[in-house]
Amino acid sequence: MTTAPGKIRVLVAKPGLDGHDVGAKLVCRALSEAGMEVIYTGLRQSPAAIARAAAQEDVDVVGLSILSGAHLPLCRRVKERLHAEGLDDVLWLVGGNIPARDHAALKQLGVSGIFPTGSPFAALVEFVRAHVAREPEPS
Repeated sequence: MTTAPGKIRVLVAKPGLDGHDVGAKLVCRALSEAGMEVIYTGLRQSPAAIARAAAQEDVDVVGLSILSGAHLPLCRRVKERLHAEGLDDVLWLVGGNIPARDHAALKQLGVSGIFPTGSPFAALVEFVRAHVAREPEPS
């Protein structure tokens, strides 16, 4: 994906009832320190609210942090809402407690990258940079 000049814009969200966001906040910090513009929606976001925020913020990337084990149903709902907002081309990432047995199902839903708990932040940053090409800002 090649987009307009400027910073890569990433929305990080915590869908569902999961109340643990330390990891999501660390991801936000890592992405921000890598020069990306990060929007964190906070805890307990609905799929509709996540998709609406992604559309309003005109993001390049949507990242979901899910520790509850409900990643498959939540991702199905998020996909429906992203589609309804016309965001089928946004880079979509999921991280957290994501067992390897569910990776194929998430990929079939359209998830571009899966980052289980413990994934190095550098791997996430490089994945985003590799999949969201930005033109340098004009001088």
